[in-house]
Amino acid sequence: MPTQSKEGADRRDFLMASLAAVGASALGAHSASAQEATASGDGAASKSAHGTVYTGEIIQGKKVVSTLHVEDLEPGQKHLLYLQGVEMPSGQHWYVSVVVVRGAKPGKRVVLVSGVHGDEMSSIHTVQTVINQLDPAEMSGTVMAVTDVARPAIESLQRRWPNYGRGQDLIDMNREWPGNENGITAPSRHAGLLFNRLLRPNADAAIDFHTGTTGFEVAAFNLAGMDVPEIKAMVDLFPIGQVFDNHVYPGVLHNALVDAGVPSFCAEVGAARILDLDMIALFVEGTMNVLKHHGILAGAMGRTGKDVGVFVGNSAFPVLATQGGLVELLVKLNDKVEAGQRIAIQRNGFGEVVAEYSSGVAGEVTGLRSDAMAEPGNPLAFILFHQSAPDGAETYPE
Repeated sequence: MPTQSKEGADRRDFLMASLAAVGASALGAHSASAQEATASGDGAASKSAHGTVYTGEIIQGKKVVSTLHVEDLEPGQKHLLYLQGVEMPSGQHWYVSVVVVRGAKPGKRVVLVSGVHGDEMSSIHTVQTVINQLDPAEMSGTVMAVTDVARPAIESLQRRWPNYGRGQDLIDMNREWPGNENGITAPSRHAGLLFNRLLRPNADAAIDFHTGTTGFEVAAFNLAGMDVPEIKAMVDLFPIGQVFDNHVYPGVLHNALVDAGVPSFCAEVGAARILDLDMIALFVEGTMNVLKHHGILAGAMGRTGKDVGVFVGNSAFPVLATQGGLVELLVKLNDKVEAGQRIAIQRNGFGEVVAEYSSGVAGEVTGLRSDAMAEPGNPLAFILFHQSAPDGAETYPE
């Protein structure tokens, strides 16, 4: 779970930056990487008029790019590409799947991202479902989807990127954005490549899809800075029960995009390592509403937050285990709780109750431990609540 940053005031001013300034900074980032000159079949990278760079490689019938500008692609078509990501110790690269649905008519560009954490399958399926419903011939504008950002983590179905360049390490890629193409770790370099060459240059708005981490399940909620009108307008279009109104950790993808002038937020789609089809459908409906809001799709809006009585909180109260043992939960996701209400008990190997846990606030349950055992310090629950004047930074253990 996230942390509130004192930098929120700066982010709230991001809309003062013009799209021209954002575009200029994106182009400037293209000049500083050795990977720009990856050779094609004729010995030199193929570069389009606007800056898309084709490496000359073909993988499973799909062209590979090291830099993409969606304006270079043919309108009225769906394009399947690979982006050449970070170089591994072997000298090979991690490749990222990219789908660009370019409408027949010009319009806004919305980027949908998933797979920043490797154990978050429902987020990937949400993006794939949206893309599969789009007809470029009927669209005005472009939707770009990236479904497997952290490939090494996805291959092992784990949250963090297994990094071996400086000895074995596990790195949370969603603390690395906007990254650094010349950074000291592979996730930092990979984030820099994707941010500078794929995401930021092609986004007028963006949604980064996630789930809870392995062992911890979350309710359907959006994590967003609701004090930014352009972000609030999108978040309000989702028929889901909770919104966490908080600017959270620096280093997460949606905040890096906000800092670059791109309205964006994080969508949390339930539990890790599973496909929650019912919950996925809610986020698909909300995302289609967002595309209609931006004029990319025509048609009537679906259900929104007003139709489901969304609960908005700006803080989350963590309930942490103080003992080791089996955990019995006494509440469910989205349950309303009162301060002092018991939410879990814990038993040792003899079946004796060794701890009882209560909520310290009144709010709604937004996360629960799904692993049946816990050790001291493990989060057992998070209670979403609203406090009138949050003070300082809030830290949430994961």
